[in-house]
Amino acid sequence: MSGAPLGVVRVAVVGLGWAAKSIWLPRLREHPGFAVSALVDPDRAALAAAVHDRTGTLLLTDVDELTPDVADLAVVAVPNHLHAAIACRLLVNGVPVFLEKPVCLNSEEAEQLAAAETGGGSLLLAGSAARYRADVLALRELVANLGHIRHVDLSWVRARGIPDAGGWFTQRQYAGGGALVDLGWHLLDTVTPLLGDVRGDITFDQALGTVSDDFVRSSVARASWREEQSLHAYDDDSAGDVEDTARGFLVTDTGVSVGLRASWASHEPRDVTVIRVDGSEGTATLRCTFGFSPNRVESAELTLTKDGVVTQVPFPVEPIGAEYMRQLDELPALLAAPESRGRAVRETRRTIAVIERIYETARAARATRTARAAAGRRATAAPGPLASAPAAPAAAATSDEPAVAVRIASPVRVDGADVSTNGRAIPAPTHR
Repeated sequence: MSGAPLGVVRVAVVGLGWAAKSIWLPRLREHPGFAVSALVDPDRAALAAAVHDRTGTLLLTDVDELTPDVADLAVVAVPNHLHAAIACRLLVNGVPVFLEKPVCLNSEEAEQLAAAETGGGSLLLAGSAARYRADVLALRELVANLGHIRHVDLSWVRARGIPDAGGWFTQRQYAGGGALVDLGWHLLDTVTPLLGDVRGDITFDQALGTVSDDFVRSSVARASWREEQSLHAYDDDSAGDVEDTARGFLVTDTGVSVGLRASWASHEPRDVTVIRVDGSEGTATLRCTFGFSPNRVESAELTLTKDGVVTQVPFPVEPIGAEYMRQLDELPALLAAPESRGRAVRETRRTIAVIERIYETARAARATRTARAAAGRRATAAPGPLASAPAAPAAAATSDEPAVAVRIASPVRVDGADVSTNGRAIPAPTHR
């Protein structure tokens, strides 16, 4: 199939939910370097609703119909639990893939992606658009003059912004996790370029953290600016088994420490992203708001602090979402560069390993706390002196934190009918 001018990348969009309709399709249609050659979704109504120009645009209901003859690149924008499975199918079929975050849900899926990229001879591209923001790019230039980097603090804290509360985003079996997987992936993808990593080679030797879920089941904490077609419809505040807040502390193999906080909801009045980089020659701080929430800080601010003097650093002001167009600017060159092969896998392995380790330490802390709580209840209930007794199993105790899982079963079917997760059949959400 031709249909696109010479030098223009023919792109297929797989999954026609909020991300495709609000982020990717409008920008791909506007960008002169791309032509939308195909739309893929098992929901025929979603296909019909997304059609902008039927001329030259194929409407497909099965991802296996997508071949290199149809598209030079597939942008995969499906629910989290389908990311790796669909990307692997495309890669094995020889179709290059750009995969939204989270690229995968566990290390096992990362290895599946690596094998699919190698076996299919194709290319996996991935990454957060946050690193392409004008203010983040200005911060990177500033960081280059800070001497030796000692510590980086990154936080993305929403006032009220739980996406699709009660839908797949807050169900661990579909999303893989909560704010850490969603917002935290953006932060982890942003920090490594600040440390000078251009190949995905930096590793984190240490990672630990905590999670909490004070807001995730509250309807008032929902992101009203992002409405989804939920997998489930809930009329109460009982839905959600993921964290709304995660905090982590990391140390790279070169000794740079990193503080991390990702929160879907909080007691703050505004949604705020703050990145602070401490170097031997000064401190750079960016205060802004990532993402599309309208509850933003009034304007982004970048400062340099050195010897007690704070200096405002100018940078271009851009409209919300401009970073996605800038990311699209880079994709054709990445698609053509031999050195791109394997880079997304290296970065994905690193990111998912950090997320798994934070969840692992959070789970261990929860087990300790619940065991102590159980011991305290037994001591209070004992009629006489506390008898020696074995501790109750931590798994039998309840907790005020969400149960986090590192390994999530991959779906066995991804054609929109149903999938098998954790041993039981469930209806599959088909678009992100």
